[in-house]
Amino acid sequence: MKMLMTGKSGKDRAGVMIPIPQYPLYTATTAEYNAYTISYYLDEDNNWALNIPDLEKSLDAARPHCKPRVIVVINPGNPTGQVLSRKNIEDIIKFAKRENLFILADEVYQDNVYDENSKFFSFKKVLTEMGPDYNNVELASFMSSSKGFMGECGFRAGYFEAVNLDPEVIPYLNKSISAKLCSSVPGQALMDVIVNPPKPSEPSYTHFMQEKENVLSQLKEKALLTTNTFNSIEGMKCNTLQGAMYAFPCIFLPPKAIETAKSVGKSPDFIYCSELLEATGICVVPGSGFGQQEGTYHFRSTILPQLNELKKMMCGFQEFHEKFMNKYK
Repeated sequence: MKMLMTGKSGKDRAGVMIPIPQYPLYTATTAEYNAYTISYYLDEDNNWALNIPDLEKSLDAARPHCKPRVIVVINPGNPTGQVLSRKNIEDIIKFAKRENLFILADEVYQDNVYDENSKFFSFKKVLTEMGPDYNNVELASFMSSSKGFMGECGFRAGYFEAVNLDPEVIPYLNKSISAKLCSSVPGQALMDVIVNPPKPSEPSYTHFMQEKENVLSQLKEKALLTTNTFNSIEGMKCNTLQGAMYAFPCIFLPPKAIETAKSVGKSPDFIYCSELLEATGICVVPGSGFGQQEGTYHFRSTILPQLNELKKMMCGFQEFHEKFMNKYK
């Protein structure tokens, strides 16, 4: 992202398109580089897909303030848990080509797909299969050892792959990378295992696949439990948790709760999450921390607890929600 930056002010500032709800690291990075954040809203009514007319609307509104350079796409989504269809990815690539945008594809949850009607497609695969007309679309895709089925957060290891860069830019990219500290040796070793997993002919393959499938099958079960529980509660709506590790349900708060929150200068979903924590010990993150459509309220919840703990959590959550709604009705 640093190499894509342009002027320091006005129309010359680089514009970075970031999905809302978002993973907050991206807006923090644009602020660090004095770039202009171009927020685009994911389509909640269409399972958090990217709506091309909305992308165009956001871009047009930002043009007087910056020079659009980048579009960030998180797939599978964080915090929204969606998995983009191939058609949606193709449309995004066409949009990026038309607007001359560099695509940053955050694909760190690519192994975490639970919905049987969904499938992960990498941006690189789709881009290369779209033919030579798209050989000038620049792309960087990301992967991490901290996410997926591995969850090895402490190793702080990952990689990016850059595609279709101008050959004259590559030496500068290498120079920029070389000036930074690398991951620790164990982190690098772990990343090698991730990109070169055991092959069917190797003795560890069967055990490796059993462990991987066990982790993902448990996450799939927890994703279904989470989606079904939230949708069974009056005053809540949750899109199908297709992938990643999170749910981002919408909560329809009573007017009295909204008024109470605003009277103390707090976001209504912050009040909801605070009272949930105090009453049950369950910690979720207010949707206002990720961005959301005006007048809507959400929170992000993970599906990482053990299944028996998650079931207890869902029971405690449902009981709290009913009490909260009665309190403010």
